[in-house]
Amino acid sequence: MEIAKLGEFGLIEHLTKEIHPQNNSTKHGVGDDCAVLSYPNSEVLVTSDMLMEGVHFDLTYITLKHLGYKSAMVNISDVFAMNGTPRQLVVSIALSKRFTVEDMDEFYEGLRAACQKWNVDIVGGDTTSSYTGLAISITCIGDAPKEDIVYRNGAHDTDLICVSGDLGAAYMGLQLLEREKAVYYGQVNDLQRKIAEAKKQGDDKKAEALHQQLAELNNFQPDFAGKEYLLQRQLQPEARGDIRQKLQQAGIRPTAMIDISDGLSSEIMHICKQSNTGCRIYEKNLPIDYQTAVMAEELNMNVTTCALNGGEDYELLFTIPIGDHEKIEQLDGVKLIGHITRPELGTNLVTRDGQEFPLKAQGWNPLSS
Repeated sequence: MEIAKLGEFGLIEHLTKEIHPQNNSTKHGVGDDCAVLSYPNSEVLVTSDMLMEGVHFDLTYITLKHLGYKSAMVNISDVFAMNGTPRQLVVSIALSKRFTVEDMDEFYEGLRAACQKWNVDIVGGDTTSSYTGLAISITCIGDAPKEDIVYRNGAHDTDLICVSGDLGAAYMGLQLLEREKAVYYGQVNDLQRKIAEAKKQGDDKKAEALHQQLAELNNFQPDFAGKEYLLQRQLQPEARGDIRQKLQQAGIRPTAMIDISDGLSSEIMHICKQSNTGCRIYEKNLPIDYQTAVMAEELNMNVTTCALNGGEDYELLFTIPIGDHEKIEQLDGVKLIGHITRPELGTNLVTRDGQEFPLKAQGWNPLSS
């Protein structure tokens, strides 16, 4: 169905008719000029992310369902990184005429799946047209008791540096998808060139056979066997609210915390800059999945560089007091990777052979040339 048949308000009603508030703080959701929220005893947390087609995602290899899921998770992750609880989501979309109502149903299916996982209410947003593809803007609202909120500026000398999960897998998944995309379009361009040459030579029979090959190529599916984890990490990342819960249950309150969206190096340098500290990260302690290491070798890439700078892992990077050392070692899914130092010692990586090198913020920068 063409979206124009429903119109803006018809589309909003269509996409939100099955959305029902789950949080007591959601007094009134979709349907008025504003959502009505109530936080009488908590601090309110607000974060926003914008995702642009061709910059943040490529619809060549991500489905709209996965895109909806990922769009929600990257915002929910920011609230967890403040040690808060996500409650509401505001979703705004700009889309071109190539998208249908069914496409938006698929997008919202992923969006709602992510929200249902963490009990988040979709309470409003906006829709408009676009001449340049799909644009997504999402704001997530959460809350936390004042004393529980964790900022980036609370790290101290001798604090331990910890990270959840593993690093570099999302980046390796992206490299895998980009490689297969390049192979596919290389074959398409080659066939189109051969078809043009056949037509120029008047060989209609050859041109028809090449057209048939081109049609078959459109149904081509790459073999991703053994690399499923890398694709999942890139296409369907998970916000680590489970780690936040484990920390609370263990009685551990991070002194500083951030989620890893642009790469470990960039994020630890954010913490150090805002906390006025230095750090040492130990290469031997970086958590790297087997599939990540194999893919890095296959692509002739340094796996440590991928783990430090890959981005889009959405793991939690945090610091804790040294006195919580024994507690953190007992937590599954968390790895101790270094410690905070005095600022004059700098931000350094200690290699496996004991050498020290300054960390560089080489993570993804969407505004770079």
